[in-house]
Amino acid sequence: MKPVIAIVGRPNVGKSTLFNRITKSRDAIVADFAGLTRDRHYGDARLGAREFIVVDTGGFEPDKPSGVVAEMARQARQAVAEADVVIFVVDVRAGLSAQDHDIARYLRTQQKRVVLAANKAEGMVDSPLLGEFHELGIGEPHPVSSAHGQGVRSLLEAALVDFPESDEVDEDAEQADRPIRLAVAGRPNVGKSTLINAWLGEERLVAFDQPGTTRDAIHVPFERGGQKFELIDTAGLRRRGKVFETVEKFSVVKTLQAIADANVVLLLLDATLGVSDQDAHIAGYILESGRAVVLAVNKWDATDDYQRQTLQRSIESRLSFLKYAPVMHISAIRRTGLTALWKAIVQAHASATVKMPTPVLTRLVHEAAEHQAPRREGRFRPKMRYAHQGGMNPPLVVIHGTSLDHVTDSYKRYLEGRLREHFKLVGTPVRIEMRSAANPFDDKGT
Repeated sequence: MKPVIAIVGRPNVGKSTLFNRITKSRDAIVADFAGLTRDRHYGDARLGAREFIVVDTGGFEPDKPSGVVAEMARQARQAVAEADVVIFVVDVRAGLSAQDHDIARYLRTQQKRVVLAANKAEGMVDSPLLGEFHELGIGEPHPVSSAHGQGVRSLLEAALVDFPESDEVDEDAEQADRPIRLAVAGRPNVGKSTLINAWLGEERLVAFDQPGTTRDAIHVPFERGGQKFELIDTAGLRRRGKVFETVEKFSVVKTLQAIADANVVLLLLDATLGVSDQDAHIAGYILESGRAVVLAVNKWDATDDYQRQTLQRSIESRLSFLKYAPVMHISAIRRTGLTALWKAIVQAHASATVKMPTPVLTRLVHEAAEHQAPRREGRFRPKMRYAHQGGMNPPLVVIHGTSLDHVTDSYKRYLEGRLREHFKLVGTPVRIEMRSAANPFDDKGT
């Protein structure tokens, strides 16, 4: 699974700026005053071939007994608990403070590996001011500048030293021998554990009529029709503002890890409650992860015709970006609709791992262009010469040609539709990448 790095420190030392720098995003709001970040904030990041999850936290003041600052401290403690490595950020220019000592004292009790980041150290790599941070007993301070990106790579290399780069050379060769990893995701109390128990035919997982019963991602081996599966029951994802209880401190990160590591994700919806914001957020993360997905509407037997029609319209509008995913109607407690659900899961996995021969892809691209050519941009019309498969799960189609930089998203969706129709792809996203050849006449006359 992806390692998790938590960023902690007292207020206004540059934690969110470092988070944005590591994730190459602007997801965390940054301003020059203390206390802006309050909740935990998660982001995906990469260093070379190593992928990891970064957690941004609010200003950490461990000893505050009450108020919003105490809630921020609780969020920071939860981030530390679920992290594999902690980056402790201090401010070189402000110097060592009593709060830094309090945080260091807390971190030493958690038995986590801690990397000390001395932020705002632009132009101060050899400054004697760095020496005072040895008092914290955390280790050698790494001078960095979150705002300018200086020293951030070496900081991450130090944080990830225990996590070797993943070897993906023989990924396809080993895929046939591996079980299909199926993650069951959804809101709390939609019946995820009940569904897995129904598949297994035993009470393997605790199922109770109370949100938050499952605390961690549970892996269960399973075999059906000669095919091996690894079922992953995830903790229900609540709205970010609702995740305060210590009992749920691992829920978010473990669920995100399970989705990222799965081959197929079964997104379970509650027919009696409809499609909520949480469902849409989970679906969005599944889409970003590129996982194959099947939508299963549980408790279908507990609804009437009006509820079913309303739910169908809600799925079409709020989850329109997953229109390629099959929608199955089931009842986990009555064990109805499970056979058809398995067929949809197997079909989604087959679509995600389909092999697309280069001659077939090239022919499909040429036929698509003959039927509808891409729109002209500037002096030249984009010309697609050949295509090949660049990856699986999700399928990646790489198209080579000239002047492809301006091919519109709508035309890519048109090509995606042609590919889906020919290869009968269901339940998986398809990614199309355009690569233009260099024009040999660009430098003419220079």
